[in-house]
Amino acid sequence: MTVIAWDGTTLAADKQCTHSGYPHIVTKIFRVPDGIVGLCGDSAHCMELLKWFQEGRQRSAWPKPVNADDYANALFITSQSEIHYYGGTGGGQYAIYEERFTAAGCGRDYALAALYLGKDARAAVEVACALDIHCGQGIDTLTLNQ
Repeated sequence: MTVIAWDGTTLAADKQCTHSGYPHIVTKIFRVPDGIVGLCGDSAHCMELLKWFQEGRQRSAWPKPVNADDYANALFITSQSEIHYYGGTGGGQYAIYEERFTAAGCGRDYALAALYLGKDARAAVEVACALDIHCGQGIDTLTLNQ
C-alpha cells in the first residue's frame, strides 16, 4: 500500500510495502530520464514500470502485469513540472493533470487534504501515514531538477 504526494516542487512517498500481511521497507520514487516518478500498486508490476520509464516510456512497450488482477500506477513529473498519470493494465491509462499538486495510493485522500490546506509533500505523506494503517515505514523525497 502506498501514498505518493506532489506539491509542485517535491515528490514524497511512504516506504511501506505489504506482502502477506507483513510490512517491508522499499523505495517508491525514482529519478528517471526527463523527470521523477512515483509508483504504487503491485510491486512486481511497479518494478517493470520503473524499467519502462528508464528505457524511454514507449507506449507500445507498456509492461503487462503477470496476473490479470495486478496493476500499478505511476505519477511521472516531467522536468517541466507537468504531472503525467499512467495506470491500469493492457496498455495503461494516461492523462496529463493540470492541478498544481496531486497524490496517489491508498493514502491519497489524506494527502490531498493536507496539500489543499497548504502542507508540502512530505507533510502530506506524514499525515497519510498517521491516518492510514497501510502507509508508513518512513518517507522518501525527491526534488525536481536537483
